[in-house]
Amino acid sequence: MIGTLLNVATILLGGLLGLLAGSRIPTKFRETLISAMGLFTLAYGISMFGETANILIPLASLVLGTILGEWLKIEDGLEHLGTTLQAKVNRTDQALSTNARRFVDGFVTASLLFCIGPMAILGAIQDGISGDFQMLAVKAVLDGLAAMAFASTLGVGVLFSAAIVLIYQGAISLLAQWIGQGFSTAVVNEMSAVGGVILAGIAISNLLEVKKIRTGSFLPALFIAIAIVLALNAFGVVI
Repeated sequence: MIGTLLNVATILLGGLLGLLAGSRIPTKFRETLISAMGLFTLAYGISMFGETANILIPLASLVLGTILGEWLKIEDGLEHLGTTLQAKVNRTDQALSTNARRFVDGFVTASLLFCIGPMAILGAIQDGISGDFQMLAVKAVLDGLAAMAFASTLGVGVLFSAAIVLIYQGAISLLAQWIGQGFSTAVVNEMSAVGGVILAGIAISNLLEVKKIRTGSFLPALFIAIAIVLALNAFGVVI
């Protein structure tokens, strides 16, 4: 939960700075910071991949997980959820006053950005299973910068999205902690290696915008990695 609490704190801090600074924050300044965080996230993902004891495990996990993710249409589902929620809010906006509309827009836009994405799920799972909140710390910095930008234009509603992040990521972390009790170091390491590849994909696709990658479809690979290691251990193979 530490990572989620840190994430909530940076959203509130970034949102407050955005409200105070307003449009005085240069666009190029924000863009350059995001690029710097993208490069850092890419490097961090690569370092996480180095935790694997057998590269065939994350490879098999990613292949099988991606096939499963595409079959389940996870990426499409995440995008559809965001689009549907935004459309419902837009319809509601027509009956709201200008101030209320601005508040709702800020709240929903920020909540969708901070919650609907692989990094929120991946980081919360890692935090819950292993107690490693470094990935959520990276996300926290990114969300803080985004909150600053959104609050400067959409107002105080952005700050209230922190409550959604607390509930959403906190619930995932607690569930992962409950499920992952007793997992060996090998399980955690191989899951982290797969997570590193997914994180590198997020950096390339969303932060650096080099190439669009359907990273949401990679998420089942995390659970495939756990299953592979547990299966190998059951057959007496030590990772």
